[in-house]
Amino acid sequence: MKTTATRPKIMVTGDGRGVVGHAGARLLADLADATGLTSAFSQALAGLRQRQRGHDPGRIAVDLAVMLADGGEAIADLAVLRDQAALFGPVASDPTAWRLLSQLDATMLAELRAARADAREIAWAQHAEVCGDLPQPTVAGQQVDGLVLDIDATIVICHSGKESATRTWKKTFGFHPLLCFLDNTGEALAGLLREGRAGSNTTTDHITVLDQALAQIPDTVRHGTPILLRADSAGSSHGFLAHIRSLREHHLDIRFSVGAAITESVRAAIRAATGWVPAVDTGGDLREHAEVCEITSLFDPAGWPEGTRFLVRRERPHPGAQLSLFDTIEGWRHQIVATDTPPGNGSIQHLEARHRAHARVEDRIRTGKNTGFGRFPSRVFAINQAWLQLALTGIDLLAWTRTLLLDGDLATAEPKKLRYRLLHVAARITRTARRTRLAIAANWPWTDALTSAFSKLTALPRPTS
Repeated sequence: MKTTATRPKIMVTGDGRGVVGHAGARLLADLADATGLTSAFSQALAGLRQRQRGHDPGRIAVDLAVMLADGGEAIADLAVLRDQAALFGPVASDPTAWRLLSQLDATMLAELRAARADAREIAWAQHAEVCGDLPQPTVAGQQVDGLVLDIDATIVICHSGKESATRTWKKTFGFHPLLCFLDNTGEALAGLLREGRAGSNTTTDHITVLDQALAQIPDTVRHGTPILLRADSAGSSHGFLAHIRSLREHHLDIRFSVGAAITESVRAAIRAATGWVPAVDTGGDLREHAEVCEITSLFDPAGWPEGTRFLVRRERPHPGAQLSLFDTIEGWRHQIVATDTPPGNGSIQHLEARHRAHARVEDRIRTGKNTGFGRFPSRVFAINQAWLQLALTGIDLLAWTRTLLLDGDLATAEPKKLRYRLLHVAARITRTARRTRLAIAANWPWTDALTSAFSKLTALPRPTS
């Protein structure tokens, strides 16, 4: 059968001048400057600078974060920035970047976290001045006031021997980092790299990650703003919940919503429960064959913080659902939510749906693995710890780009869409009258969105000191 060519014939040459790729990634680099992230990193790492004319360590760290946000997976991917000096300026060599990562000890990482917090405060202030309040999560058609923090762990598989990479509870091999994301904006507030065999419900690790996440929230917001901490059953250890309760003694309005284990006393309470009401999904619609009931008064919650309420959700199991013997006998699949949100602050249907929205953190982790922490570059655990912090920085840059500079569907787009439509676009760079001009193709469907983002970036208020 004869075919008809539908693509125009082309002749490929390598003599193009003034053409650059990944032009949209310059937006991330400039946003790092506009939020004070670059200068904060430079101050934090000033002690590592070995010679006056050498690369600024803070700038190297920012370039690595930009590279990861742009989709890079290894230090060698810095070549995309380094080989386009007309667009990105001087970028450190791979050995220089490796040397920086090897110098980032625990003290330096703490300094970087503080620098990220300073930049976040500026970014949030810019958002308040230009766009208003931070976005509020919506669940079941209702707004969740304040800040919503989601803590969850994930397994990062390693295919070669790396320090502290061990067998995991899923019988794989690698690391088991614990992470905290802000549901309002998708920012990565904190992360702790752990060996693969680290426990899922380790109290000390959860406390560490939560404290680091809270330190990322500006003081003016942290005090006086309602904060909801969500976690699955791994975050239901009594020591962790007691720590959350203790934070309220330091004038933090923080509450928890966590999964809970179904013990024998809980099973008896479920059997005795009455007053079941239809469950709703996260969109607010009634969920067929699903019901919710509060069982707080039906068993003794020994060890739980005073005021903890227990909600049970039951639904007919879908094909392939993993059921306990209790579920199999009862014919329902059960899940328990423990929360210290007091009565009068939403129906039990809303509180249960609010907790189920914790599943959004799985999307944050999935996209985060494509933004740096899905592959660790070194056999040295300390270097991989530093890599994780820079990956979290890259995730923040993408989040700030969405909230400060983009509109419409791009303001909620996942990193892959942003890269495909904005960050990886090609452009022509020219210099006239002492000005550098970056010209994006007029017929590119998202040219207006990208040029508008650069214009908004230019108009952002800058810190005065």
